[in-house]
Amino acid sequence: MVLVRGQEFPRHAASMTTLLIATSNPGKLRDLASAAASSGIQIAPIPGFSSLPAVVEDGLTFEENAVKKAEAYSLCVPGEIVLADDSGLEVDALHGAPGVHSARYAAEDPQHAGANADDKANNARLLRELKDILSEKRSARFVCVIAAARDGRILGTFRGAAEGSILTAPRGSQGFGYDPLFYFPPIGKTFAELSPEEKANYSHRGAAFRKVLEWFREAPR
Repeated sequence: MVLVRGQEFPRHAASMTTLLIATSNPGKLRDLASAAASSGIQIAPIPGFSSLPAVVEDGLTFEENAVKKAEAYSLCVPGEIVLADDSGLEVDALHGAPGVHSARYAAEDPQHAGANADDKANNARLLRELKDILSEKRSARFVCVIAAARDGRILGTFRGAAEGSILTAPRGSQGFGYDPLFYFPPIGKTFAELSPEEKANYSHRGAAFRKVLEWFREAPR
């Protein structure tokens, strides 16, 4: 989620230089900072984000969750523009799973009942689910949806995606989440083999955030 300082977003868009990100996820912060690097806009976490009321992400789609978070968190900061994101991995052989459950995929696995779904556990479950699936049938995509809201009213949504496939073993030490398993054919690497700057050029989150930046530039004054 991104909180933009300033009461009137369209009127002051040209003068804004900092976007505050309401997340404690260092991977998301790196991704967004890299995507914003060439725009002259700085990325920083919102101070005290952990003290805000948590929003239950029970939507059936990335759009529903992003919208729900943007609406709820924008009510916590009257007059401010809030951008909330929801993102994850869709694997065709798994009928779109893990999808909106990407961050907690292993927590839904009976073998990890009650455990936190960290990246290692999520990746392990994904590999188990795909162990009998041939390489040509392991197509997948990363999806990110960012929703913008002010005072509980949605102003717009921005979607980005990256098409690839799931490997049989992790590669690379960069990134986070499913990045080590997500192979991106146009460059012949996994997302975990990319620098933050390279990942910003190809990732789902980078694509969605570039649409946000375009909105910044084109919003009527």
